[in-house]
Amino acid sequence: MIKWILQKIVGSKNQREVRRIRPTVARINEIEEAFQREPEEKLREMTRNWQEFFAKYHPLDAPAKPRVERMSREELQPVAEAIEARLSKLREEFPSLPTKVDATAESIEAAKTAFHEVEIEFPKLRAKHLERILPEAYAVVKNAARRMCGSTIMVNDHPIGWEMVHFDVQLIGGVALHRGLIAEMQTGEGKTLTATLPVYLNALTGLGVHIVTVNDYLARRDAEWMGALYKYLGLTVGCIQNQMPPWERRAEYACDITYGTNAEFGFDYLRDNGMASTKDEQVQRGHYLAIIDEVDSILIDEARTPLIISGPSSHSSHQYDKYKPLVDQLVKRQTALCNEIAADVKRLFEAGDKDGAGRCLFKLKLGQPRNRQLMRYMEEPEMRKLLEKAELSFHQDAQKKELFALKEELYFVIDEKGHDADLMEMGREYLSPGDPDAFVLPDLGTLYADIDTNRELTPEQKAEAKEQLQVKMDSQAEKMHNISQLLKAYCVFEKDVQYVVKDNKVIIVDENTGREMPGRRWSDGLHQAVEAKEGVEIEKETQTFATITIQNYFRLYQKIAGMTGTAETEAAEFHDIYKLDVLPIPTNRPNQRVDENDQVFKTRREKFNAVIAKIEEAHAKGQPCLVGTASVEASETLSRMLKRAKINHSVLNAKYHEQEAEIVSQAGQKGAVTVSTNMAGRGTDIKLGPGVPELGGLFVISTERHESRRIDRQLRGRCARQGDPGRSQAYISFEDDLMRNFAAADRMTAMMERFGMKDGEALEHSWLNKSVETAQKRVEQRNYTWRKRVLDFDDVMNMQREVVYGYRNEVLTTEVPRDLVNEIIEETIPTKVKLFLADQEGDLTDFSELQQWVHTTLPVQLTDSDFAGLSNEEQVSEMLVSRVKEAYEIRVGNLPMEVLDQEERRMVLVAIDKQWQEHLYNMDALREGVSLRAQGQKDPLVEYKNEAYNLFVTLMDAIKQEALQNLFRSAANLEAFLRQLHSAPQELHGGEETLSQENVAVSGSSGNIDPSLVPSPGGTQLKLNLPKRRPSFDIESSGRNAPCPCGSGKKFKNCCGREA
Repeated sequence: MIKWILQKIVGSKNQREVRRIRPTVARINEIEEAFQREPEEKLREMTRNWQEFFAKYHPLDAPAKPRVERMSREELQPVAEAIEARLSKLREEFPSLPTKVDATAESIEAAKTAFHEVEIEFPKLRAKHLERILPEAYAVVKNAARRMCGSTIMVNDHPIGWEMVHFDVQLIGGVALHRGLIAEMQTGEGKTLTATLPVYLNALTGLGVHIVTVNDYLARRDAEWMGALYKYLGLTVGCIQNQMPPWERRAEYACDITYGTNAEFGFDYLRDNGMASTKDEQVQRGHYLAIIDEVDSILIDEARTPLIISGPSSHSSHQYDKYKPLVDQLVKRQTALCNEIAADVKRLFEAGDKDGAGRCLFKLKLGQPRNRQLMRYMEEPEMRKLLEKAELSFHQDAQKKELFALKEELYFVIDEKGHDADLMEMGREYLSPGDPDAFVLPDLGTLYADIDTNRELTPEQKAEAKEQLQVKMDSQAEKMHNISQLLKAYCVFEKDVQYVVKDNKVIIVDENTGREMPGRRWSDGLHQAVEAKEGVEIEKETQTFATITIQNYFRLYQKIAGMTGTAETEAAEFHDIYKLDVLPIPTNRPNQRVDENDQVFKTRREKFNAVIAKIEEAHAKGQPCLVGTASVEASETLSRMLKRAKINHSVLNAKYHEQEAEIVSQAGQKGAVTVSTNMAGRGTDIKLGPGVPELGGLFVISTERHESRRIDRQLRGRCARQGDPGRSQAYISFEDDLMRNFAAADRMTAMMERFGMKDGEALEHSWLNKSVETAQKRVEQRNYTWRKRVLDFDDVMNMQREVVYGYRNEVLTTEVPRDLVNEIIEETIPTKVKLFLADQEGDLTDFSELQQWVHTTLPVQLTDSDFAGLSNEEQVSEMLVSRVKEAYEIRVGNLPMEVLDQEERRMVLVAIDKQWQEHLYNMDALREGVSLRAQGQKDPLVEYKNEAYNLFVTLMDAIKQEALQNLFRSAANLEAFLRQLHSAPQELHGGEETLSQENVAVSGSSGNIDPSLVPSPGGTQLKLNLPKRRPSFDIESSGRNAPCPCGSGKKFKNCCGREA
């Protein structure tokens, strides 16, 4: 009560935040009014001045240390002047910077070091100045929008007149976005224009602002539409589109502002950090600020969606096509059995055996939750009560013996809530008759122990027996997995609901928007199982090369903010996971929408009939209707009913996705009837046609309550934009998924019986609305718990990814790659020494295994005398590190520095990529199986963390060991190549060779070639200048051909450099 009174007096937290922003809005309007008296060039001048100010906080662009050390004094002079120009602008804020930068390598390196020391303070200073200039910058944007009024802009090849100036509520939203909040603005309030304010302000920093949209169409539309405003002020705008080549992507990311979808940004991050072999191949500049449109759709609905770059797998073993006929027959047998059970229900009920009828009803629900006869039974209140009573009695037994016995009377059991199907003994016997162990994994521990204690077997026979057991277990596990996924595909995943079949491919449908998601695939073989079910081509298994979830991608940004019309119901999740608070923004004009009470019916048929009647009523007077459905199947059912009623209408679902914007934009015209999924048309406003406001505006009809309240709010928000009239109403039935699984359907059914309601009559009361919302809250809490659990698992992988990608970027950007090489040698050798000398002491130490490893891995020859006097691991490690570094220096000492620099980087990258990809495969396998640990009373998350840590330690050791081998192998290859180059100089004396279009080799990396550098078939040819002189170093007296340092008189390659 006290809290309620305080809120009435001082307002809620959100109201207080809005009041704090209003003085800033007043200041913006005051400044903008003064700008109206200034010439338009004044705005561009202020933009340039701010850009110049923030430029001093940019990263320092200077040559790497090895290059600086090789430069002459004349070459160092411009470098020193450029660094001096940068430091001169910072000395006032950082007195510790050098007072002067001389044209010497030492002075330049000292200046670079000093700059990097103060660089950590830049974000704080940048943020402070942005907040200081915010009112002026926002006034600049608003004034520019005012000056553009009356102009025409080409947007997606269509001319659009600019008639937009920022409202005060949009200024409030803009301030909230800059301060890292989610601005919840209702449909039609101008979220797209609101974003121009913080985007312009932060783009002044030159670090790049990313604006994330839900599809390519909106990215291009907004880049051209709002881009006109940015370009008017002198900023550059880019747009990332699907299938865009790398050189174009790099140019788009170099702009001040870049539009694109979450998938495009995420995949570019993966390519840059997981696949690029040089710094120049990376296209993104960094992750400074992301402003996300429809933030709830991207950060909640798609949060767990993994972005995956994959390739052919070397571990392919699926047998879905082999088991499909068996599973298909099994499903048919279950269907026949369930039809018999449905007939038994009717027979027992008519005979008066209500307990038996209830038992059969529950068994029918377990076997086929969507059985048509079961749905009809559920229309009868008495039948529903029998089912609920039977289900309760089975679950009351703590040991669940009767429940398990009931399940065994079926071939398999479907868990509709958990999206799972479990094979029973009848099903196992049908699939593998006479083989009771066909679906039992062997206990390898016990069987291995039996083999080890069998004295009749030789060590070789024991090893072979163990290998056979492992092969048998792998085959058994693969069979069980394939059949389990096929059962899910047949029983849980429905065509035109969860997916559609198009061009001989299975394409996943977004459950919220109804949009197709080409390129996305279900994991764990489920997608292949669905492909087998539908008879389309089963794509080969792929191996993950790089992956990240959308959730973790956006956590990379220094700052994120977002806009949506529906976020408040998910405020807790936004805060817990992304540290984002939600601020509802007031509407520019009062909302006039009328939300009527829900209409609750007993059956789905009655509900749809009532919906058609309501549409006919509205259509007769010309009021436009937008009808929201929960699935493609429901929208097509409604469409058929509307055709029978002879009502012209448009359908928008996954099958008609291409016409989405056009269909939704016409939904407000007089007499229009539009059927769409609940989230379809996001980002496209519905404007009312002439005469529609007088008819009551757009009438939004929901045919089913979604399990998330914000999806319902999104649908209702399609009407009553900018003070327009509007009306909304939901029609639901007890057969809807939400009502069946989570609502108190029994109480509502009893209520309908008590009131003596007839068929087709609806139940309506505000209390019922609250009851449905309570069910939705329960589902939201459950879904949040699931997402949080998935995040806990994904965080483990994310931390490992950050370490590996950080190491990979260090290899790409380090100024001195030799430091990394030395670090690898200094870490790998002691680790191996410790491994081989463990549990050995003093004079009894056996160095033979260590010597063998060195001889087979490294070009270093060791004798027993080399270990004389070495009493501990540290001394042995020190000796070996010294010898290995010496051998490496001999191999590369006289190689060209530029070639060696790139080759050292490449060899380490090859090791990282190979081992990381293998690690991803191991982590996938661990993630799939770790849930079974729960049966052993162990927390799967804890087990996953422990196992993942051990795998990661192994990964890092493997990377460094392979990098060490690669480095020596690469040095030998380079030497051989240069020797070949030296021995055939006459081939290079031709001076100029021509390279035509026909003899340009096409390789896996040819996508990175700039087409402007490749000649056209009929045009000029690209000239290739080849060297006319011999190399400046002597091949025969350097590297492996040099005299061996041991003093034997032999060449190094024939002595200590001899490879085993």
